[in-house]
Amino acid sequence: MQDDLGSKYLRLERDGPIAWCIIDRPEAKNALTPAMYFGIQKAIKLVTHDADLHALIITGTGDSFAPGGDMGKETDPEELKIGGLLGSGVLPFKAILNSTVPIISAVNGHCQGGGLVIALLSDVAVASERARLKVPELLRGFADSYYASILTAHVGVARARELMFTARELSAAEAVSMGLLARLSDHDSLRVNARSVALEILRTAPKARLQYKRMVNANYPAVDEITFEQSMGSDEVVEGFSAFIEKRTPNWVPPE
Repeated sequence: MQDDLGSKYLRLERDGPIAWCIIDRPEAKNALTPAMYFGIQKAIKLVTHDADLHALIITGTGDSFAPGGDMGKETDPEELKIGGLLGSGVLPFKAILNSTVPIISAVNGHCQGGGLVIALLSDVAVASERARLKVPELLRGFADSYYASILTAHVGVARARELMFTARELSAAEAVSMGLLARLSDHDSLRVNARSVALEILRTAPKARLQYKRMVNANYPAVDEITFEQSMGSDEVVEGFSAFIEKRTPNWVPPE
């Protein structure tokens, strides 16, 4: 029997007390449709209510973990039915933050946008040495209030501004050194190392662990969700996404 996560691009694999949520959409570099975002929420709920499962590891296939939301012209209509109605409600960020089971991200490759938020909010994120990360939201005209809160809590104001304003790419080693992610792994051992982290976590007392998680997560500032929703429909987002799809420079960039 296979667990249905509501998207053909996600699958859940059972591995003893651990479940793996695997993002598998190689033709789109694992870009996340709204149904995929919602499916990650579903995976968390499934593991939470299954007496045989005690932790969830999220990872991707190929050379991508997740580059964030799908911005391409070609999309699967079946994948859009859930997200179009719920807007940001499909995003799994709160579900990860509030999960009562440990969530580990095994960042196997390209990771940005919503994919990086998933990694940041995981209880532990283990990155392959091949992983590359960046925060491209402002390149698309999007004032992402999740990043304003979460990124700043991880790396401080100065670095958060620098990463957002330049949208530069980071190596996995630099990301770990500045506190974006927790551990670095050689690529071929990533799954083994992520599983080891999950088992290490499961040796700790679950009730005390959850209390500690609640206290630590209180260090994240509140997310301005009204700004998030308003920015999603702004004229700059329309222009930024159009420029990305059309492979041109957005109209706000001044001529050299």
